[in-house]
Amino acid sequence: MLDIEIIRKEPEVIKKAIARKGADPALIDEVILIDRNRRRVLSELERAQNELNTSSKDIAQLHGQQKIDAINQASISSAKVKELKPEADAAQAEFLDIMLQIPNPPQADVIDGASDKENKVNRTVGEIPKFAFKPLDHVELGEKLDLIDIERAGKISGSRFYFLKNELVQLEFALVQYALEILTAEKFVPMIVPILLNREAMTGAGYLPAGEDEIYKTQDDLFLAGTSEQPLAGYHTGEIIDVSRLPLRYAGFSSCFRREAGSHGKDVRGILRAHQFDKVEMFSFTTPDKSEKEHEYLVSLEEKIVSGLGLPYQIIDICAGDLGAPAVKKFDLETWMPGQDQYRETHSCSNCTDYQARRLNIRFRDKDGKVAPLHTLNGTAIAIGRMLIAIMENGQQKSGSIKIPEVLHRYLPFTEIKRK
Repeated sequence: MLDIEIIRKEPEVIKKAIARKGADPALIDEVILIDRNRRRVLSELERAQNELNTSSKDIAQLHGQQKIDAINQASISSAKVKELKPEADAAQAEFLDIMLQIPNPPQADVIDGASDKENKVNRTVGEIPKFAFKPLDHVELGEKLDLIDIERAGKISGSRFYFLKNELVQLEFALVQYALEILTAEKFVPMIVPILLNREAMTGAGYLPAGEDEIYKTQDDLFLAGTSEQPLAGYHTGEIIDVSRLPLRYAGFSSCFRREAGSHGKDVRGILRAHQFDKVEMFSFTTPDKSEKEHEYLVSLEEKIVSGLGLPYQIIDICAGDLGAPAVKKFDLETWMPGQDQYRETHSCSNCTDYQARRLNIRFRDKDGKVAPLHTLNGTAIAIGRMLIAIMENGQQKSGSIKIPEVLHRYLPFTEIKRK
């Protein structure tokens, strides 16, 4: 959520900024009107409450007609408070409702663009492998080596679900261990997070009220997490963290669930875009002056993880129109997938500044005792399904086997997946 003071001071600047994300600038005019009415009602309520308090104190000290007058005044003030309280509550709720609709404005250096088609390649790292044969995609490899079963998953769950089997199951846990080893060496706290979140937590993370059609929901009004970012964002809800403890860095593992409501007919083959997958996610809480450096740091860890696996990748600058509501700046890391003959997104990394922290009331206290919202950032460490695809397709051999990246050998009883 944005700071209302900034909107009051620089409404035109904020209008132009959110328009870059495709949001309606008229929201800002509406916010200003609603905020003006809210402040008026709250001021009247405060004045009536103060009058009531004063009259109540006077009653105990006065006598005779003065006491009667004080009692009458207290009665009038009490009625005024009762009258204004519902109006103030409604004005506050209306204000909060519209504030939650306003996205975090992109940073000034974020490139313009309306969709992912206008994202730009920042840099490319690693050599694309050359094969002396036509490379297969992960679906063909998974079927030939008995590693993936999509057909049987479809019988019990429908489309975009899958069974992982045999060596691929062991490879998943090797990837998790590999990522956690890197991150714990960097003092990230490993976490297994809840995957059912209440509405307040999901709203605080910035995924509601917009985006509800992308999220699985239970009959108890709980939401299935689409990423560990969501529960980790809410981990310190309502807390004030001493600056000496910052940055706080977490590595959250969870299964993730996404409806993929807007992706009908897109990436339907295989396990690239599934309704359920596992992931290790990085999440940082830091001070505003350190968040840009923290963003660069998280991206560097993503690169370390992927380059350690020997996989070619490229870093993508995400344009303003392709940023989610909470992020002011975002980079994607795309890994080369020979079976598709293209780079595909395997990682993302976002700086959300104080947007989530304001919603969740997470603040820090500096050395002078001043309290302010802190900044939050998130980045993929390992999205298991997509990394499995990259390893399978890049490591395939003419014999039909798959070579495993050397850094994973110590976690596995095999170095190659062969035909059964």
